Amino acid sequence: MSESTWPVAVPASLNADFRAAMRRFAATVTVLTTVDAGRRHGMTATSMTSLSMDPPSLIVCLNRKTLLNDMMQSARQFCVNVLASDQANLSAAFSGGMPSEERFSIGNWAYTPEGIPYIADAQTNIFCRKASAIPYGTHTILIGDVEGVIIRDAVAPLVYHDAGYGVVRRSDH
Repeated sequence: MSESTWPVAVPASLNADFRAAMRRFAATVTVLTTVDAGRRHGMTATSMTSLSMDPPSLIVCLNRKTLLNDMMQSARQFCVNVLASDQANLSAAFSGGMPSEERFSIGNWAYTPEGIPYIADAQTNIFCRKASAIPYGTHTILIGDVEGVIIRDAVAPLVYHDAGYGVVRRSDH
């Protein structure tokens, strides 16, 4: 389709065009983790963003076909682990290529007093209490109220763009 034609996408190709458009959107890579009934699980996600500063909160979008989505129906807390530039192996492990419990054999793990697993050397850990879960289309919009944050000094998050990993380097003005 040429850049100057309208409509921008015809209905038959809208899904493919939307997917291609989203590949041009660079996103920070996170691993979401929780525990429910003694069972821990985690999943790689790039669909996370801040929602509000008052109260501090964020949004995570989970495909409703995932085990993490099922677990978050009853789990009350979760952690958003923002991966550092050298943690692409964690992203790959938590993208579904390994059984749930085996994923935790990779990386440096710690646990909150409530048992929520978190990556001890992630770029940042954001600990949340589930405030709401809203079904929409194929996904659940999970709203988390932030209860705590751990920030590491270096700022070099892992980014996902056009089906590959990259690193953002800050340039001084």
